Amino acid sequence: MTVSLRSWVANEGGKHFVLLLWLGANTWLFLKTFLLYFTGQQYHYLYKMLGLGLCISRASASLLNLNCSLVLLPMCRSLLTFVRGTHTVSSRETRRLLDKSKTFHVACGVSICIFSVVHVSAHLVNVVNFSVSYSEDFPALNLARYKGEDPKLIILTTIPGVTGVLLVLILFLMFTSSSYCVRLSNYEIFWYTHNLFIVFYIILMVHMVGGALKYQTNVEAHPPGCLRANQSSAEQQGEELEQGEDEERRCGEEAHFQPHYPQTWLWVSGPLCLYCAERFYRYIRSSDPVTIVTVIRHPCDVIELRMLKKNFKARPGQYVVLNCPGVSSFENHPFTLTTCPTENKETFGIHLRVVGDWTERFTQLLLPEPRMDLEILPMVQQRRYPKLYIDGPFGSPSEEVFNYDVSVCVAGGIGVTPFACVLHALLDGWTGFRLQRLYFVWVCRELQSFYWFAELLCALHHKLWQENKPDYFNLKLYVSQTDNLQSMSEEKYRPLTSRLLVGRPRWKLLFDEIGKTNKHKRVGVFCCGPKGISRTLHKLCNSARSSGTTFEFNKESFS
Repeated sequence: MTVSLRSWVANEGGKHFVLLLWLGANTWLFLKTFLLYFTGQQYHYLYKMLGLGLCISRASASLLNLNCSLVLLPMCRSLLTFVRGTHTVSSRETRRLLDKSKTFHVACGVSICIFSVVHVSAHLVNVVNFSVSYSEDFPALNLARYKGEDPKLIILTTIPGVTGVLLVLILFLMFTSSSYCVRLSNYEIFWYTHNLFIVFYIILMVHMVGGALKYQTNVEAHPPGCLRANQSSAEQQGEELEQGEDEERRCGEEAHFQPHYPQTWLWVSGPLCLYCAERFYRYIRSSDPVTIVTVIRHPCDVIELRMLKKNFKARPGQYVVLNCPGVSSFENHPFTLTTCPTENKETFGIHLRVVGDWTERFTQLLLPEPRMDLEILPMVQQRRYPKLYIDGPFGSPSEEVFNYDVSVCVAGGIGVTPFACVLHALLDGWTGFRLQRLYFVWVCRELQSFYWFAELLCALHHKLWQENKPDYFNLKLYVSQTDNLQSMSEEKYRPLTSRLLVGRPRWKLLFDEIGKTNKHKRVGVFCCGPKGISRTLHKLCNSARSSGTTFEFNKESFS
């Protein structure tokens, strides 16, 4: 499959440009700090004692400061949602870059782990050198209390040492629990350990307080390498031969040293305050519980939840984060809105598939098993739903569906939810968008899954036919499981029956057909489903085609 340069630039150019900027900033900062400690006169004596371990530890520390400040910014969801919603501020290319915020967060997190290993390794060498190269001439420069002190004792009796051990432990827990297998098997472990970042940042700002590394403050009065009054002539001889007259190299005074003023807080305080302010804003916004209006059980273990909340506004394609204290007070889960509130209808809804412990317990609270002793009561009792809080809405790639002339929405199973809200918007007659044609491809394993939104699809089909827009909405349904396959025999679902295909889509032929129909256009491709489908579509969007059509790939993912 040949890669098209134009398509590659459209899909990969922006994020690779940001990646290069980020790598460039890291490289420049590393080299700048390394050379400062390698050649800086104020670090001459410290460098003689510690060697390259000093330069590497400080250069890696500067990168840790940079990335510990950057790693918080992609998690400011409300800020990103505001930026992407302000189209006068952000272009479509910028908004598509914002959709990669989670990837940038992961990149910063991985770099923090890598540079932490480098930083710790260099400081272990430094601790040994502090013990072995104990300076009798400059006692203030020493971290060790005496020559040959046990390095482990130095680590465990100094503020930088103890805080460093704690930081490594916390970072190890956060990194290991962030792996895909842990998040999939036990999301609570990931959630609790990731929130240790608060403790991590507090300890990080205390880490430099101990003043382990000191610099010389009187370089002019005491040039590094000058001859001190208490040096013997044997010690002076080598320097006298190189530097000239003895008197010219005499020290004006003894060298004075002082620890660095802690700078970590200068790096992280801004992003940390911004993140804390956002979390406080989100806490206030989500403090009132929603009113659950309706709970509907659909085929294939899918629950539809209709809710109501005062002054709640959202755009098609956005998602919310649910918190149910009855299940877990600290666990939050993102769900795409399948219906948005409108002027005529204030309710909004989500569809969730019952997979995993949280959704199972949540479903049991929403739809408890009927009790036998209540069935004999003569009166109908009102159903009591659990208390539920929502945070959001937050922006997602699916918002861009309306900002292309032609869009292709590809859903796999329950991945249809981001596009259901788009279909509802078309059905409700939303206006003011660019979209002229929508291709909708939905792949499901079981035929029953199509009943989740069968009525919505039929209603939109009838509406567009009545408006004489039969080509506006191109629908294709694929059922991949052929065992015991039945058709949608109901009369009201007849428009779907003619568009139902058995087997998996032939993606290349489908894209070639769309390309020929929309020559020399930019087509937005939106995918939410299994990784296999996503990878295939991503490759196809970057491939060359004779029609000159550029496919811009957008993948749905939650931060």
